[in-house]
Amino acid sequence: MTYATDTLATRSRHLTTRVDPILLGTTLLLGVTGIVMIYSATRGKLELAGLDPHYYLKRQAAFFVISVVVLVAMAALDYRRLESLATVFYVGIVVALLAVLSPVGSHALGSQRWFSVGPLQLQPSEFATLVLIVAIATYCARRPEGLDFRDLVRMVLMAAFPILLIIKQPDLGTAIVMSVILLVMLAAAGMPGRYLVLLLVSAGVVILLALNLGLVKHYQIQRLTSFLSPNGASTAATYNVDQAKIAIANGGIFGRGLGGGAQTNLAYVPEQQTDFIFSAVGEQLGFVGAGVLLLAYGVLAWRILRTAQLAKDTYGRLLCAGVFALVVFSVFENVGMNMGIMPVAGIPLPFLSYGGSAMIGFMAAMGLVMSVHYRSTR
Repeated sequence: MTYATDTLATRSRHLTTRVDPILLGTTLLLGVTGIVMIYSATRGKLELAGLDPHYYLKRQAAFFVISVVVLVAMAALDYRRLESLATVFYVGIVVALLAVLSPVGSHALGSQRWFSVGPLQLQPSEFATLVLIVAIATYCARRPEGLDFRDLVRMVLMAAFPILLIIKQPDLGTAIVMSVILLVMLAAAGMPGRYLVLLLVSAGVVILLALNLGLVKHYQIQRLTSFLSPNGASTAATYNVDQAKIAIANGGIFGRGLGGGAQTNLAYVPEQQTDFIFSAVGEQLGFVGAGVLLLAYGVLAWRILRTAQLAKDTYGRLLCAGVFALVVFSVFENVGMNMGIMPVAGIPLPFLSYGGSAMIGFMAAMGLVMSVHYRSTR
């Protein structure tokens, strides 16, 4: 009996060592928090419209269950096997991005980003970020002798094709996230600093040309630049942000309580369950609740970096670097957008914003990190 107990205890310790309980627990906690906040942010609006107040709750709960299955599957998969499949994934996501722009894709709210599958909508661009991480990590891992200018050009072209397709949808937010991921991964892979500076300068020139040639629409420019001079921007460009800031300010120190707050209950913040879910957190949970949420994201970022340090190969380290850039920049941009200090780019708040594709994409990314951790501590 004692031997059996000792064996069980030993296996439990090994499992705890291989599976990062802090990373897993924080990820699941954020997902559950998102379900609660989406329900509290939409219940009043749906009741006023005479609709089912549990509509978004039931859908997000279903998305969460599916995404947890994806997380477990990714964690169980040996991340090194992805290296041989990187080309297949890359071609597949490019084909999906091309298809979504064809008559097969669904058009809504001026954008064409989704495939309609029964009652669900699948957004390929949410998975393009993860595919880019795998593709760039695979390329860099196959260059153990170091990266040069030709490698930089190849990887920029590799990233540029899906990014341009995503901009065409249009989805500038995801395109910006993918650009940041590329830059961070190149730095983590040891790309010489002079080449990174050249890349940044070239990106600036491309942006100026796009603005001057009219490749970026006027309303997109207003959304991206209104935070620099909110008083001079049009009311339409700043309305969402203004209402989000009012909601956060109304929360005070301890908030109005779950389900409370005039801005949330009277639906003053449009589409609050998606890009502006942080304003509901600020109004209902206050400064303290919002601070705890940001602390949870900080813990998540810390554990991802810790896994990158533990990784026994370049491939695992670069995968973690890409996921780190994805999560941290998404949080920084979304929260900053809600507070009016960052441009409105349509980037979801990881694990909190409503949407099945985003939830599955972020959970798959965390599963990838857990796979690296598991196989780095065996």
